[in-house]
Amino acid sequence: MSKAILTSKGQITIPAEVRQALRLAKGDRVEFTRAGDGFLMRSSGRSVDRLAGFFGPQPGPAVSIEQMNKDIATEASR
Repeated sequence: MSKAILTSKGQITIPAEVRQALRLAKGDRVEFTRAGDGFLMRSSGRSVDRLAGFFGPQPGPAVSIEQMNKDIATEASR
């Protein structure tokens, strides 16, 4: 069992064992849900920064928003 101490500001440090099990990193959010007479804590999302490179390198040159909107309008008019 992991334990933490509540500070006078209402903050706790999540023990390393728990952070590792939940794969939590700086900037991640956690969610607390009432469960019986206690609470369940779980990861509720990760920082978008951690998705960088997730899908591998992107083929072709980058396209501007303006070009995307133009292409969408062209395809929609067909």
